[in-house]
Amino acid sequence: MNGTIEEAQEFFKANNIEMVDFKMIDLDGRWRHLTIPAINFTKSILEYGIGFDGSNYGYAPVEKSDMVFIPDISTMSVDPFTEVPTATMIGDVMSIGKRNEPFNQYPRNVAKRAEEYMKGSGIADEMIIGPEFEFHLFDTVSYEVGSRCVSCRMDTQEAEWNTGAADNNGYQIGQKGGYHIDIPKDITYDLRSRMCMLLNKCDVPVKYHHREVSGSGQVEIEVELGKMSTMADRTMMVKYIVKNCAAAEGKTATFMPKPIYHEAGNGMHVHMLLMKDGKPLFYDPDGYSCLSKTAHYFIGGLLKHIASLCALTNPSTNSYKRLIPGFEAPVTIGYATANRSAVIRIPAYAKSPESKRFELRNPDATCNPYYAYAAILMAGIDGIENKIDPADHYWGPFDFNLYNLSKEDQKRIESLPRSLDEALDALEKDHDYLTKGGVFPKELLMHWIQKKRKEAGMVNYVPHPAEFKLYYDL
Repeated sequence: MNGTIEEAQEFFKANNIEMVDFKMIDLDGRWRHLTIPAINFTKSILEYGIGFDGSNYGYAPVEKSDMVFIPDISTMSVDPFTEVPTATMIGDVMSIGKRNEPFNQYPRNVAKRAEEYMKGSGIADEMIIGPEFEFHLFDTVSYEVGSRCVSCRMDTQEAEWNTGAADNNGYQIGQKGGYHIDIPKDITYDLRSRMCMLLNKCDVPVKYHHREVSGSGQVEIEVELGKMSTMADRTMMVKYIVKNCAAAEGKTATFMPKPIYHEAGNGMHVHMLLMKDGKPLFYDPDGYSCLSKTAHYFIGGLLKHIASLCALTNPSTNSYKRLIPGFEAPVTIGYATANRSAVIRIPAYAKSPESKRFELRNPDATCNPYYAYAAILMAGIDGIENKIDPADHYWGPFDFNLYNLSKEDQKRIESLPRSLDEALDALEKDHDYLTKGGVFPKELLMHWIQKKRKEAGMVNYVPHPAEFKLYYDL
């Protein structure tokens, strides 16, 4: 769909559409929406948009909070979760009174500016990425944070803690024993298939789905590779469909990085490669793991800036409960082929020039995908522009057991930030690569840091149940 009013009207007629729903993205990466009757969707809306008050969306204060939403018809699909037939679409946000000036903090606009910077540099004309979506499916979840009680509880029939439950069928999954486990233990198999069918209908092509490591409801859906800004849109759609499909079937889905103690956490590994004139830039049959010098420089940029990147790719306090040793999460600043402890992993199975790529393993889905993917691209471009070769640093390749190193060599290995505060400290010191070309407004980054420090402070100030276990009787 190219985006004309005639195409939209034909779509409405073919699908008996009564309402049109517009999705906007707030600072954190949540969708918000407003809805109009389909009969009111006119050419003037495509030209002039719909005004709204953006002051509640979390962005850094601006002189005028009134904004204009311009729908993008190419993103339109039928919402599968509404009783009234509804077409849903995302779009762009403009500053009011400046029709041709996109609001510079709006996530979708930031991602587009990153792509424009890439093209303007002459390095590449496309960044192709593929996120892997790990999440937990629970039967129930409850939590309370108050003066009287601080608690959380979740449950799923397949978890090993239910082996002694009444009316139990005995098909529970052991701790860390869920990877690719089959039915009848895999109780959410059909639910995931229905999620994938809906994703395909909503123009999010699915590669596959499967059970993940955690025995307490962890699963994964992996989608096909696509253009970076398009994949940011699709990331939002994946979360929308997963959560609503789970809710419609009496379950609940969470992308929290670490919802279960002593179990594997949820990452959002991002595979990536660059293209120019339709040709891949990351392949060289004579390079390490068949990666080109350009790919190595891109890796160098990511590794140089990885600590500050974490403030955007892992922006929750819960993120750093996942990034710990022993749970297949990356902890080492380095790269390697098929080594899961390094933050950058080169899949050994991707051998052709068109598929040659690597994955960044630290991100998780608490990120705002537009900011996270744009920041990844800007860090990689900085590596290419400044020829940052990871071989010139102690960043790998680490194609060996890191725990067999001498103590002296182990001390040379750098680790990811251990907390959100550490990542925010890094972003305060290291953000010039993000503000190049005006891609990330500095006021947005400073506001982000301030907001996230407030979140981290709140979590640090709340008494933790584990503290009662450790200290109550002292």
